[in-house]
Amino acid sequence: MNTTLTHLFALASRLFLAFIFIVAGWGKLNGIEGTAGYMASVGIPLAGILVYLVILTELGGGILIAIGYQTRIVAFLMAGFTIISALIFHFNFADQGQAINFMKNIAIAGGFFSLVANGAGAWSLDGRSK
Repeated sequence: MNTTLTHLFALASRLFLAFIFIVAGWGKLNGIEGTAGYMASVGIPLAGILVYLVILTELGGGILIAIGYQTRIVAFLMAGFTIISALIFHFNFADQGQAINFMKNIAIAGGFFSLVANGAGAWSLDGRSK
């Protein structure tokens, strides 16, 4: 594959992975009480406080992945966050929607692990610093 396509696909993969987290984090920021209530309803202790950590992780991690800064580290942390979210919020396989969301989260974690293995690519802040 030529170099330009390699850079383009690396950028696209980062942006596609980041998009879902930026949108979700923004949504949670605009609905903190509802998100904290949902978290509490599934048994998350200190949901009213942890909701801010979740928002920071989704927005901050999503933005860092999008711009390609410290990508391997952030992608590793985001993969862990995504797997933990799947295990906590989508582990009811009797509900087909939850089962699909579980598999989606695992697939997203796989995308993050690919970034851990391959880095952000040349069209990123990480690539510019080399």
